[in-house]
Formats: sequence, C-alpha cells, structure tokens
Amino acid sequence: MSEQTSPRTRRSRRASGKAGRSAEPGQNLHLRVPFISRRIPAYDLLSDEALERIEATADRILAEIGIELRDDAEAMRLYKQAGAQVTELRADAWNVRFEPGMLREILTTAPARFTQHARNPANTVEIGGDAMVFAPAYGSPFVMDMDNGRRYGTLQDFQNLIKLGQSSPWLHHSGGTICEPTDIAVNKRHLDMVYSHMRYSDRAFLGSITAPERAADSIEMCRILFGAEFVDQNCVIMGNFNTTSPLVLDGVTTGGIRTYAEAGQGSIHLPFLLGGAVSPLTMAGAVAQCLAESMASSALTQLVRPGAPAILAGFLSSMSLRSGSPTFGTPEPALGSLVMGQLARRLNMPLRCAGNFSTSKAPDGQAMQQAMMSMMSAVQGGANYILHSAGFVDGLLSMSYEKFVMDTDMCGALHSYLAGIEVNEDTLGFEALAQNGPGEHLFGTDHTLRHYETAYWDSGLNDDQTHETWSEQGSADYAQRANQRWKDILNTYEAPPMDDATDEALRDFIDRKKASMPDAWY
Repeated sequence: MSEQTSPRTRRSRRASGKAGRSAEPGQNLHLRVPFISRRIPAYDLLSDEALERIEATADRILAEIGIELRDDAEAMRLYKQAGAQVTELRADAWNVRFEPGMLREILTTAPARFTQHARNPANTVEIGGDAMVFAPAYGSPFVMDMDNGRRYGTLQDFQNLIKLGQSSPWLHHSGGTICEPTDIAVNKRHLDMVYSHMRYSDRAFLGSITAPERAADSIEMCRILFGAEFVDQNCVIMGNFNTTSPLVLDGVTTGGIRTYAEAGQGSIHLPFLLGGAVSPLTMAGAVAQCLAESMASSALTQLVRPGAPAILAGFLSSMSLRSGSPTFGTPEPALGSLVMGQLARRLNMPLRCAGNFSTSKAPDGQAMQQAMMSMMSAVQGGANYILHSAGFVDGLLSMSYEKFVMDTDMCGALHSYLAGIEVNEDTLGFEALAQNGPGEHLFGTDHTLRHYETAYWDSGLNDDQTHETWSEQGSADYAQRANQRWKDILNTYEAPPMDDATDEALRDFIDRKKASMPDAWY
C-alpha cells in the first residue's frame, strides 16, 4: 500500500498536546503511540509437532468435509477456478473442498503487514508483524451504565462510545459497531454509523458488513472523505466478517468480503466458535476448525484481488455445560488464542483474537478478572488487531460505559508492559545507589529526578491512597470512579476538526441514500 498522505486528511492534522505531564493522573505521555510496536516476544505454547498436527487436521477438514457455500455463485466460480472441488448441493448451495496446501498457497499474496490510514495521519495504524492495535468492543445490541441500567443502544450511545474511544490515548482504532443503534432503521443505520466514526473520531475504523450494498456504501463514503484515488491505492477501511460455524460461508458474508477486496480494502475473517455447540469441546479441535474456516474465508480476498489486506482471526469460547450458556474470559480459550498466534505466524498473516471478554452483568471484579485472562492471551499470543479491547460485558450482549473506561485504563498499562525492559548503563541505576551511599534514600538523586515521570505507568482510575484518606474522600470504589470518569470525558469532549466541504458531501450522500429507500426494520 502506498505511504502517501491524502490531501483531504492533511486538513485534519492536530497538535499532539502538552509537552509535559499535568497533575491529572493517567497522563503517561511517554507511552502514547498511534499503535504499539511490541518489544516483548510472543509466547510459543505448542511444539512444532503439535502445530503440524493441528494444521494437518485443518487440511483434512477442508479436504474431506469441506465448506458449504451459500447464495454466491461468483464466490463459487472463484474457488472452482482456483482449483477447489465444487459439488452442487441444491440451487445456490455448494460444497467446496480444498486439497491440502491449496489455501496456504493462495494466501501467500496476502500482506504480512499493512497500513490502515486514518483521516488524521498521526493516527494511521499498522497491522501485522510486531504492530498491535487496540479497538473497542463490537456488536452489542444493549448498552448499560450505573445510572440508567441495561437498555437497547441508540445512535446517541453509539456516538458517545466513539467519543470515549477517541478521548483515550490507549485505543488506536475507532472500531465498528460499538453498539447497535436500534433507533435507526436496519437498512439505513450503517450510514449514520460510518459517518459517526468519520465525524467524531479521526482514527481508522471498520465499515458495514451486513449486506454487500452497505459495504459498498461504506467504501463510497471513504472516497468522499479521503478522495477516490487515495482509496484505490490505500487501505482506509476494513470489514469484520464472521463465518457461519460450523463450516458455512453464506452469500451475505462472501459478497461483503468480495466488495471490500475488489476495492483493495481490508477484511477480518472470524469464526465465532462456541465449544460443544458449533465446534469441538476440546480446544485443539476448536483451533483446527478455526484455522480451516478463517483460511477459507481469507483466501477469497486473494482470489478477488491478490494483495488485498486480510486478517486471520479466532473467537474461541467455552460453554457452561450446566446451562448451555457461553462463557468468556476462561482459561481454555485463552490457551487457544496463544496457539492461534503461533499458527498465524506460520502463515505469515496478521491475527485478530481475544480481547477484554467477560460474562459479568456489571463492571465488577468478575468483569475485570475475566477481561484480564482473555486480554493477556491476545497480548502474549502476538495478536495484531485486538477488537473488544474496551466495554465488553454480558457475554457481548451489552456495552458498559463504566467498563469501557476501566478497560482503556488497562490498555494503558499494557502499553508499558509491551514496551518491555530496557537494559543499559542508565537504566541499571548504579549511580542512583552510589550518589548518596548506603542507608540514604534515593528521592533526590539525579537518577530519580531524570526518571520519575516515566519509570512507572500511572493509572487514571486506581486509588492507591491510604484507607483513611480514601474513606475521608467518600470511599468510592472502582466502578463508581469509572462512572464519574466517563461523564467527565463526555462533558469535555471536542470533536476533531473536519473540512466543511467534506462534511457537507458526506451528509448529502447519506440524505440521498436514505431518500432512495423506505425504512426496513428487519
């Protein structure tokens, strides 16, 4: 992808902010980056022999069972032309089988690392290699906060959550369907959603995937924002596509994948695997199925336009065998995410997996315990694009305002964790001990004064005071502090500047599209 800067995005460049830390906690200016370049190694859980057995099982699934493709004759034609064995099952449905190694060969043209441009070039991200990008949670029909409880999401909620994300330096990407704006007609809400990302954030974002024509609208709006020539030569938008597990690709999904790929835009290829329901209970089997489905979906991008950005992905979930309910933030899927990292590196493809998952119904200890279990697996496993980094509760049925800011604070800590430890003459700190000698404190030493602003991550939410001081100040717990924090952020939020003519052109496009069709609520 070209590294040029769009003329229309240059007008959105903003100053980077204050030069030094203010008295407000959580500043950590030394950690702020448009995306993370990891300086700690990814964790290799399994041996090469074990990985080869998983890959062989994925190949066997693809060759002996195959993928069922529905309602997309063009996708069928592309797979068949590439050498897949296609068997018609019924009108508009085919079984597609792939010889071992076929999909790996097709995927060699997918970029190992690519750039997704933001309208503010300072917020452009890279995805792949040692780059890591955090994005908010995605897809919840409900929202919740401690004042108003759980309710269906609205466009106002959608925009509020974009503003919270834009205001946090610890997210790098605006995400996509942060919540469903259920007060807008289903066939029109994608227009308001994409516009809201463009207007209230100046970061990269995801577009619509619910119908190929909505994907096309998302890309056309990017042509207005960035310029048509720039969009043709660069990735500025991505779609997040789910397979229909087990082993099905439906025409809405494949049509959307083709739409993004034809335009040279990115796509994420995600099986949502619930152990015991749509995948084997055992994690090795779930990972093998995940690899098979994601490879089959990703390969379609390269058949449409070799070199189109594609992200291998895995959403692994356990299940309560007492109730049949999904469980999130449990250890077994965390291990599976580590293995998906190894498999993605062997394929030389970027990876999306895990995030701050939780089934808790409130922003409580369970929420953060489960979130940390899941998020650390993505970080340790080497994931490159981590959706669901902020706000995920209730098994993804709800977005929590409080957990959103809790999670972004955690993401700030991970910036420091992923920076690793630098070992040199200065950081070894010999002079800190030598300056005053044994028995003397180090508060005023030259070494301490040089490093006190940057040595440790500073939380924007934690309370580290004495119990007496905390009690005197009202005994607010973590969730209560988060509740006040998101309100303060929204009260002081200022939208990033946008060129007036571009904004008018986007609004005109939306008005014309909405006027061309009646509302549909299904």
